[in-house]
Amino acid sequence: MPAPQAVPIPTLRRLPRYYQFLSRLQGAGHDQVSAAHMAEVLGVHHTQVRKDLAMTGCQGRPKTGHRVADLMRAIEGFLHWDNQSEAFLVGVGSLGTALLNYRGFERAGARIVAAFDADPRKAGTSVGDVPILPIEKLRDLGRRMHISIGILTVPPESAQATADLMVAAGIRAIWNLAPVTLEVPPDVIVENLEIFASFALLLRRLADSPVEAEAEVHPGL
Repeated sequence: MPAPQAVPIPTLRRLPRYYQFLSRLQGAGHDQVSAAHMAEVLGVHHTQVRKDLAMTGCQGRPKTGHRVADLMRAIEGFLHWDNQSEAFLVGVGSLGTALLNYRGFERAGARIVAAFDADPRKAGTSVGDVPILPIEKLRDLGRRMHISIGILTVPPESAQATADLMVAAGIRAIWNLAPVTLEVPPDVIVENLEIFASFALLLRRLADSPVEAEAEVHPGL
């Protein structure tokens, strides 16, 4: 298996899509799948699909392709989903609460073990089985529990200070859902999820689509 830094980022982004597709296939009772079929359904060139799957170490067979279960296990192992990582979430507003209620993280090898918020009224409560703690406890607990993943769901004006706290707590990977560019040390990984930008792109693509253009020509229909 290649070292993590040798794996192209686009491949790392595609593999979870493949896994979700395989999971649906398995749920529908399918045991085998070809790279060509995956490429057709997912809109990825078949050569790229084969290259991506080859990186997981799972070898397909001519004419029959891959066993779905084997390929799923290979992707799980390659992405380290079979090793559970613990995470902290900071910012228990509407978005943070929704993420705390989401159970898909465990399937991807991560579990949120504690949440933190600056509002003292939230301290001592919980969302599901995840306790909410005062933000002041983040640094000490992160160090003692050796937490490596932080999920940042605070308002933009608090994002950088929160990231600084995460770094001080020993967190090495930050999933940033605030619309802010964070400044962190070179050895800290940041993955940005820009919800606003993504939605703005969706609206622009809708405006440029032929269906939208037709609706403007025939507003009464």
